[in-house]
Amino acid sequence: MIKINLLENSKGKSKRGGGGPSMPTMEMGDMGSPKLKILAVLVVAGLFNLSYWYRLDHQAKAIESHMKVAEQKNHELADVKARFLERQTQANNYKRRVDVIDGLRASQNGGPVNLMAMLGETVNNTEAVWLSKMDDAGPSVNLEGTALSTDAVANLIANLQKTGFFRTVEIKETYQDDTIKDMQAFQFTLTCEKGKS
Repeated sequence: MIKINLLENSKGKSKRGGGGPSMPTMEMGDMGSPKLKILAVLVVAGLFNLSYWYRLDHQAKAIESHMKVAEQKNHELADVKARFLERQTQANNYKRRVDVIDGLRASQNGGPVNLMAMLGETVNNTEAVWLSKMDDAGPSVNLEGTALSTDAVANLIANLQKTGFFRTVEIKETYQDDTIKDMQAFQFTLTCEKGKS
């Protein structure tokens, strides 16, 4: 309890002899026992702890809800990743197949089928020339055949060079075949160096 004395001091006048009013005084009463003080401190600390716990609990619930959203998004992204990897595998398989087909086409261009087709067309377009043997020796092709004249052999050489398939066409040997009695015939051997394809 707090008491305020607004009256003059009842013990008399001050030692100086001044008769003025004295200052009011305030007395603080008994503030309570130590148990009450400890209880008040505990209540304040409990309220502080309760509010701190409430704030932490609220944060934990917010983190838990964020975790659920993140886990759901993670599952969705895992599904997307699995589909992407599956499509990537399909794309890689498709690319390998296309590469194999392109490789086969590329090797087909320089292969024996094209060589035979080109030689057949060139010999058919050259008059009085027949091939009896062809030997594909890798970088070059050796041809043996019969012609009715040396001009026919020269025409065959010119036609082979025009194809662009060969870099050089050289005559190795030519001679008149005496075994054929009814007409004039020449046996020839050509060496054709393949061009870079």
